[in-house]
Amino acid sequence: MAAPDPANPPSTRYRGRFAPSPTGPLHLGSIVAALASFLDARAAEGVWLVRMEDLDPPREMQGAADHILRTLEQLHLWWDEDVVYQSNREEAYRAALETLQSQQLVYACRCSRSELAAAAIYPGTCRDRCLTRLNDTALRCCVPRQEFRFSDRIQGDYSQQLARDVGDFVLLRKEGFFAYQLAVVVDDGWQGVTDIVRGCDLLDSTPRQLWLQQRLGLPEPRYAHVPLIINAQGQKLGKQQRSPAIDGVNAAAVLMAALGLLNQHPEPALQYEHDPQVVLQWAIQHWQPERLMNTREVIETATG
Repeated sequence: MAAPDPANPPSTRYRGRFAPSPTGPLHLGSIVAALASFLDARAAEGVWLVRMEDLDPPREMQGAADHILRTLEQLHLWWDEDVVYQSNREEAYRAALETLQSQQLVYACRCSRSELAAAAIYPGTCRDRCLTRLNDTALRCCVPRQEFRFSDRIQGDYSQQLARDVGDFVLLRKEGFFAYQLAVVVDDGWQGVTDIVRGCDLLDSTPRQLWLQQRLGLPEPRYAHVPLIINAQGQKLGKQQRSPAIDGVNAAAVLMAALGLLNQHPEPALQYEHDPQVVLQWAIQHWQPERLMNTREVIETATG
């Protein structure tokens, strides 16, 4: 549940968000991304939202969405508006898809995963086949041979040529599920998100999203991609690596570990603090994302 201070409502000039997928409980890497997003919003006296990206039922874990929200509450990472569930937003995604179809940017694709396994990017096999949308086809968008550049607040200048580096990507999967790239753009625009702070694993998704924002007439948010937290083997923390779920009971200690990974240099006295709100107050007042400049990865064991 949200717990904003009614006597000091947040500014609407900054609207940030944390958008987890309920495929499992939050691990330390997820907490680092959530905390960075939260601190950036609070330091700007802005609004912080939570959106549940539950568009992939086969990968979702029963009860994970509720577990995620409980963990955020335990860490005192309070959101300011009702949680949005993408599973309730399919009409909006369908409308956006129809807009792209009206621009002749969408085509049906029946290529299987096995057929594409050897391809680094989608080779455009079905682009000119004029296939009818059937149950066994996905819908892809025709990307331009155009370079997209943006300035990331943490990673600096980043560019990508969509046709060469990405290829035509999926908007609607064969199973009928809307793809992340379309849904995230539609929802960020609908919620008025001005600033996106998230992990570096999504850095290369940003040019695709910039292009979709342009085609759908949506504003372009500011982006800041924080370093990925990796294990000693160089793997991103996550469900596949069986990264341990965060126990929010020791909230202050968890926040201190996350601040260390964000290179925020918390005061030594905070190591003995048991109140997460005290830790967060210090972190908001001293938030310096520039300490992460040009850092793509941080090893989990770096905190000791």
